[in-house]
Amino acid sequence: MRHCSVQVRGLLTRDELDRYNALMEVGAYLEKNERYDLAYTVQKEVDILILPAIERLKEKSRSRDRETAEFLEAIRRMQEEDDED
Repeated sequence: MRHCSVQVRGLLTRDELDRYNALMEVGAYLEKNERYDLAYTVQKEVDILILPAIERLKEKSRSRDRETAEFLEAIRRMQEEDDED
Protein backbone atom coordinates (compact mmCIF):
# COMPACT_ATOMS: atom_id res chain seq x y z
CA MET A 1 0.00 0.00 0.00
CA ARG A 2 1.22 3.47 -0.89
CA HIS A 3 0.84 6.16 1.76
CA CYS A 4 -0.04 9.70 0.79
CA SER A 5 2.34 12.52 1.66
CA VAL A 6 2.48 14.04 5.11
CA GLN A 7 1.23 17.34 3.65
CA VAL A 8 -1.86 15.67 2.22
CA ARG A 9 -2.46 13.65 5.37
CA GLY A 10 -2.30 16.87 7.39
CA LEU A 11 -5.17 18.30 5.35
CA LEU A 12 -7.51 15.34 5.78
CA THR A 13 -10.52 15.96 7.98
CA ARG A 14 -10.79 13.85 11.11
CA ASP A 15 -13.38 11.63 9.44
CA GLU A 16 -11.25 11.25 6.30
CA LEU A 17 -8.16 10.46 8.38
CA ASP A 18 -9.98 7.77 10.36
CA ARG A 19 -11.18 6.18 7.12
CA TYR A 20 -7.70 6.49 5.58
CA ASN A 21 -6.07 4.75 8.56
CA ALA A 22 -8.66 1.96 8.49
CA LEU A 23 -8.20 1.39 4.75
CA MET A 24 -4.42 1.33 5.12
CA GLU A 25 -4.71 -1.24 7.89
CA VAL A 26 -6.98 -3.42 5.77
CA GLY A 27 -4.63 -3.04 2.80
CA ALA A 28 -1.61 -4.02 4.88
CA TYR A 29 -3.46 -7.09 6.14
CA LEU A 30 -4.36 -8.10 2.59
CA GLU A 31 -0.79 -7.63 1.37
CA LYS A 32 0.52 -9.67 4.31
CA ASN A 33 -1.78 -12.46 3.18
CA GLU A 34 -0.68 -12.00 -0.45
CA ARG A 35 -4.13 -10.86 -1.58
CA TYR A 36 -2.71 -8.21 -3.88
CA ASP A 37 -5.83 -8.25 -6.07
CA LEU A 38 -7.93 -7.03 -3.14
CA ALA A 39 -5.22 -4.71 -1.86
CA TYR A 40 -5.25 -3.00 -5.26
CA THR A 41 -8.97 -2.28 -4.86
CA VAL A 42 -8.38 -0.85 -1.37
CA GLN A 43 -5.54 1.31 -2.75
CA LYS A 44 -7.90 2.73 -5.37
CA GLU A 45 -10.33 3.66 -2.58
CA VAL A 46 -7.52 5.39 -0.68
CA ASP A 47 -6.60 7.31 -3.83
CA ILE A 48 -10.21 8.52 -4.17
CA LEU A 49 -10.44 9.36 -0.47
CA ILE A 50 -7.43 11.70 -0.52
CA LEU A 51 -8.52 13.71 -3.60
CA PRO A 52 -10.26 16.47 -1.57
CA ALA A 53 -7.16 16.92 0.60
CA ILE A 54 -4.99 17.15 -2.52
CA GLU A 55 -7.29 19.91 -3.83
CA ARG A 56 -7.01 21.73 -0.48
CA LEU A 57 -3.21 21.51 -0.75
CA LYS A 58 -3.31 22.90 -4.30
CA GLU A 59 -5.52 25.79 -3.17
CA LYS A 60 -3.11 26.62 -0.34
CA SER A 61 -0.30 26.70 -2.90
CA ARG A 62 -2.27 28.94 -5.28
CA SER A 63 -3.12 31.27 -2.39
CA ARG A 64 0.53 31.44 -1.34
CA ASP A 65 1.51 32.19 -4.95
CA ARG A 66 -1.04 35.03 -5.11
CA GLU A 67 0.25 36.50 -1.86
CA THR A 68 3.83 36.29 -3.10
CA ALA A 69 2.90 38.02 -6.37
CA GLU A 70 1.11 40.79 -4.43
CA PHE A 71 4.13 41.22 -2.15
CA LEU A 72 6.55 41.43 -5.07
CA GLU A 73 4.27 43.92 -6.83
CA ALA A 74 4.20 46.10 -3.70
CA ILE A 75 8.01 46.04 -3.54
CA ARG A 76 8.22 46.96 -7.23
CA ARG A 77 5.86 49.91 -6.72
CA MET A 78 7.86 51.11 -3.70
CA GLN A 79 11.06 50.94 -5.73
CA GLU A 80 9.44 52.90 -8.55
CA GLU A 81 8.28 55.55 -6.09
CA ASP A 82 11.80 55.76 -4.63
CA ASP A 83 13.26 56.11 -8.13
CA GLU A 84 10.87 58.99 -8.86
CA ASP A 85 12.00 60.88 -5.75
